[in-house]
Amino acid sequence: MIFASSNEHKTSEMRALLKELGAEIKSLRDVGFSGEIVENGTTFAENAMIKAETVAAAFPGKTVFADDSGIAVDALGGEPGIYSARYGGDKCEKDVDRTALLLKNMEGKNDRSAKFVCAIACVTADGERFVVEGECRGGLGFEPKGNDGFGYDPIFIPDGYDRTMGEISPAEKNKISHRARAISLFIDEMRRRA
Repeated sequence: MIFASSNEHKTSEMRALLKELGAEIKSLRDVGFSGEIVENGTTFAENAMIKAETVAAAFPGKTVFADDSGIAVDALGGEPGIYSARYGGDKCEKDVDRTALLLKNMEGKNDRSAKFVCAIACVTADGERFVVEGECRGGLGFEPKGNDGFGYDPIFIPDGYDRTMGEISPAEKNKISHRARAISLFIDEMRRRA
């Protein structure tokens, strides 16, 4: 199966989460895909499907799946949402820059509730298409904590926890994350179609 991503953090999470499917997961780097993917959808699901369809067109007969994920903050009207990875534009090239910008935009806001969302879209080897979505609700801390995870993990505290996603182990995160929940639905759907 081809995972339509060059992000090594996401690819390694996907490999761990999909181990039980017994499929070999190859990233875009692994398969040598260098085409352009224009994410111009308005939802996580649309952008995930754009990625899956673009890569599937380059590799006919292969099952291709893609995820689009991000953080949606209630007090900011759902921002950064689908722009999570591009939040702040050119001024924010790294995760720490985007995290700092989000914390700055949250100054003076009492409502810290937020959710991580992950949509996984798939184009199967025979051309069928489907999308599943998972969420992890929680809230934003006031400063980054922890060295595990990536992206906004160091400031996101999942419901029921007193630690950020950056402070919990990767194994624990893979049980509760938005991606883990979406992957569980994805596995169910792949088994149903087998």
